[in-house]
Amino acid sequence: MSEKGRPGDPCTVVIFGASGDLCKRKLIPALYNLMNQNLLPENFAVVGFANREMSHDEFRAYMADNLKEFAGSKIPLDRAGEFVKGLYYQTGNFSDRAGFEKLAALLKQVDAERKTGGNVLYYNSVPPAFFGTIAQMLGEVGLQRSDGQNGAGWRRIVVEKPFGRDIDTSRDLNKQICSVFEEDQVYRIDHYMGKETVQNIMMFRFANSIFEPLWNRDNMDHVQITVSETLGVEGRGGYYDTAGSLRDIIQNHVFQVLSVIAMEPPISLRPEDVRNEKVKVINAIRPLTEEAILETTVRGQYGAGMVGGKPVPGYREDPSVNPKSNTETYCAMRLDIENWRWAGVPFYLRTGKRLPKRMTQAVLQFNRAPMMLFRNANIESIQPCRLIMNIQPSEGISLMFEAKIPGPTVKLKTVRMDFNYENYFHAAPETGYETLIYDVMIGDNTLFPRFDMVDSSWKVCSPILDIWQNIPARKFPNYAAGSWGPEESDKLMAKRGRMWWNPRD
Repeated sequence: MSEKGRPGDPCTVVIFGASGDLCKRKLIPALYNLMNQNLLPENFAVVGFANREMSHDEFRAYMADNLKEFAGSKIPLDRAGEFVKGLYYQTGNFSDRAGFEKLAALLKQVDAERKTGGNVLYYNSVPPAFFGTIAQMLGEVGLQRSDGQNGAGWRRIVVEKPFGRDIDTSRDLNKQICSVFEEDQVYRIDHYMGKETVQNIMMFRFANSIFEPLWNRDNMDHVQITVSETLGVEGRGGYYDTAGSLRDIIQNHVFQVLSVIAMEPPISLRPEDVRNEKVKVINAIRPLTEEAILETTVRGQYGAGMVGGKPVPGYREDPSVNPKSNTETYCAMRLDIENWRWAGVPFYLRTGKRLPKRMTQAVLQFNRAPMMLFRNANIESIQPCRLIMNIQPSEGISLMFEAKIPGPTVKLKTVRMDFNYENYFHAAPETGYETLIYDVMIGDNTLFPRFDMVDSSWKVCSPILDIWQNIPARKFPNYAAGSWGPEESDKLMAKRGRMWWNPRD
């Protein structure tokens, strides 16, 4: 933590897949935002690497235009000219050694010009199939070394999700990468961990003595985590139809949020102490038998419907999707964490496309108050208190509780106390990648899952995928676009007298 606030180490950021959407929409704007926050080192460079033919000047002009579009209306662009001077470009194929040999030569040139100390951050902004290939190629030309020899400083590699398709492919990929890089050089990125609300959950719990004593099975009824999108597959069927919502969202994003909510207090804020506690949470999830999977998981696929007042086609009607596809665009599940803090408190997870509202939030519902005190007050029910962590698009925290309506009769109404990051701190919107890229630059891997956590997550999810593959869905599509998902999802909650929190605003 003492490292936070200083500029990152001098370094060159190599972005594999630099001609893609992630680079222009998120990564380059994030780096520029770090410059505006004085967290980007003075001696920095960015080297784009992709198949597309471009010169250094063409790449600089291309990214300057993209900054105008994607940096955000509240981000000043007065330093854009200074920023793009540090951009370089190398044309190459991810499986062609010759391109990596040219990259090695360019890195020497860039280091001489920009004085980056030989430090290199490799960012894999590419399809998952290339993660292992790129690592192997870097190893073949000696670009993975962090030994201080031949001008080499530290070398760190960032890998986007998904990390494998199941437990076996995940382990194979890890062996491939870690045959070239050491574990402490590998940063498995999950951009949800860059969201302020996710980072603040730990501070909210452990820096406020009022909340942590309530954060357990004695006071919590259940926890639900929702990641909902209004968008459909939008022509990305080539990728999505081989992935589905469980692989795309639950196994990584949602499990990361769950681990921060459910973890025990670490003995310090050192990266390994925090990551140890997060792994313990995932390892404590009760293994799902075949019967449990059929009872506690739900999958869905959207059909035609209305979103935002406009008609939209169903998933199978997208030209990039197999018209007989059995890929889920929605999934929900109930998980049980078998440890002293959470025994008996179910965790409900759900994610879906073409839902009514774009949001990511965690809802912690407290136990309902006893009714006997109000038995003569004509109050039929009292709503339980809820603590709502809003992760996107608006980041903040809300507490919902009951209050008496003014007047001579006893009537209650649910009221809401809201804290919003933008309103309170007047912070400019960010991409979610700023914190994560900065942490890689200073060597802080607190927010990056170790492989044992990735492996534990797949241990939970792989059996579900196996059952779903062996038992095809009976009815797809089974929810209309613009609805909150299939009926079976509501029934999953109703089995234990609960319901999803679907905000109306």
